[in-house]
Amino acid sequence: MEYSRITSVADPLFRQVHNLLSEVFPPEEVLEYSLWKEPLEDPGIRVFAAVHEGLVVGTTEYRYYSDWNVAMTDFTIIGREGLGVGRFLAQHRLKDLQKLAADNGKELFGMFAEIYDPYRVEHAFGGIKPMDPFVRREVLSHLGYKRLDFPYVHPSWQGDGEAVAGLDLCFMPGDENLEQIEAALVAGFLTRYYAVLADKPEAWTSMVEQLKGRDTVALLPL
Repeated sequence: MEYSRITSVADPLFRQVHNLLSEVFPPEEVLEYSLWKEPLEDPGIRVFAAVHEGLVVGTTEYRYYSDWNVAMTDFTIIGREGLGVGRFLAQHRLKDLQKLAADNGKELFGMFAEIYDPYRVEHAFGGIKPMDPFVRREVLSHLGYKRLDFPYVHPSWQGDGEAVAGLDLCFMPGDENLEQIEAALVAGFLTRYYAVLADKPEAWTSMVEQLKGRDTVALLPL
């Protein structure tokens, strides 16, 4: 299996990646194909495919913020069972991020991720069993992710200004004993991460303002 970076919508692998995204995630979570041109060309956004015998069997997107020394996992998709795709992607992603942090003279502080709450979301996720939200949540818990203690919504990636619920914002700290992180880090991260979406729902704006008024946010078990 190869860990192949995609930097252009013209890359033949990207059509397979986008098809996976569209099959697995709800429409409001998927950026339209043509709008991927700039993100893929952005050196700070890292999109990789797990390629097995010429076919994309998994994919992940993530980014590293050198000023905060944190990362964000945008998505991870396991497209085929029985190949160890999830472990393959997680290991290669972590190695890549650790190198980016080392080049920045630091050890990675941690990584954000949005994780579906299976008790609030009804979606088939392409019928792929490893993508079942109950399974994914347990796997991510084993990886070390913890739930940030506040009600979470995010702006729809369809750009319609709607608030998307049914997910938790989580954080995987480099120090597994960490019990809280600064609320200013969370608010700053969300503000920068969603800056690309001009139309923000009031629920999201209010959530960020409330975070700015707090000192810390607790890390709770998934």
